[in-house]
Amino acid sequence: MPSFEPGRLAGLLSTALQARAPLMARLGEEQTDAYRLFHGSVEGEPGLTVDRYGDLILVQSFHRPLEPEQLAELEAFYAEALPGLDLIHNDRAQANSRIGNPLPPEKVAAGEAIREVREMGVRYRIQARHEGQDPWLFLDLRAGRRRVMREMKERPGEKSLLNLFAYTCGVGTAAAMAGARFVVNVDFAESSLKIGRENARINALPIRPRFLHSDVFAAARQFAGLHQGGMVRGKRMPAFPRLEKQQFDLVFLDPPRYAKSPFGVVDVINDYPALFKPALLATVEGGALICTNNAAEVDRDAWGDQLERSARKTGRLIREMEWIAPEEDFPSPDGKPLLKMVLLRV
Repeated sequence: MPSFEPGRLAGLLSTALQARAPLMARLGEEQTDAYRLFHGSVEGEPGLTVDRYGDLILVQSFHRPLEPEQLAELEAFYAEALPGLDLIHNDRAQANSRIGNPLPPEKVAAGEAIREVREMGVRYRIQARHEGQDPWLFLDLRAGRRRVMREMKERPGEKSLLNLFAYTCGVGTAAAMAGARFVVNVDFAESSLKIGRENARINALPIRPRFLHSDVFAAARQFAGLHQGGMVRGKRMPAFPRLEKQQFDLVFLDPPRYAKSPFGVVDVINDYPALFKPALLATVEGGALICTNNAAEVDRDAWGDQLERSARKTGRLIREMEWIAPEEDFPSPDGKPLLKMVLLRV
């Protein structure tokens, strides 16, 4: 980040807040109090993000740490513009993106407090500082959760959802609130599913979602009717739940950029089809599959072409392709947002 220039950052934050005023009003009317206040990569300060989660302002700095003067200016700006909110700064400038800054003693309790936020009337748990590194609710995925809720509301009580790489189960919780018949959330991290269970509890969901602690490859392959052996190339696989073949009306596939496990490699740049094939086969004929890709190197249209080719090789036809853009608190002047989302009718 550039050397400190007094007033520069406050001016950028003010411009961003003014631009969001109409959106914030609309979100408030629909019972949403979680949104991005400043998207630094396109609003003048690359590597800096500021998000509101209810009564919390979460500041995250990537690539380079915030200078102390910048942080002080930022804190002063929001203390005046949005008074009464706790502000926590997570410095994630290290190569592994881990949080690197200890909180001052007076902010420890605020950082560790478990809070509740709302999005389209759905409640979610949030904690600024926890054992992991990412927020428990990714705000750029709001458009995807909104689209899932719309799908469920079209035929209340009839549609099923398979939520792959569920993390804290935000998509599954939204689907259940919107009228899903049943929901299966799959994630390898029991700690994330624990938050998902808590999200289900605080919403008093009308159904009981399933929280499946499993490697996504192992679960998706079995739901798709593909073989998942206990031995692969002479190596014994870790224990995994044994599942029957099952198809879903809507499958949500939201993989990380890269991850490696004994069951396979998640690589959204070089091998998205390895995930896409079982997810597609686990989708009913006439159903829908929502896929995400958060790699900046991936061109949206080229990725869409890849999905169509992969579907044909799998023997399935994509009947409709609908791109889902992040909402206005994640501006993208060139129309190429980092997070790419697409709904496929199959």
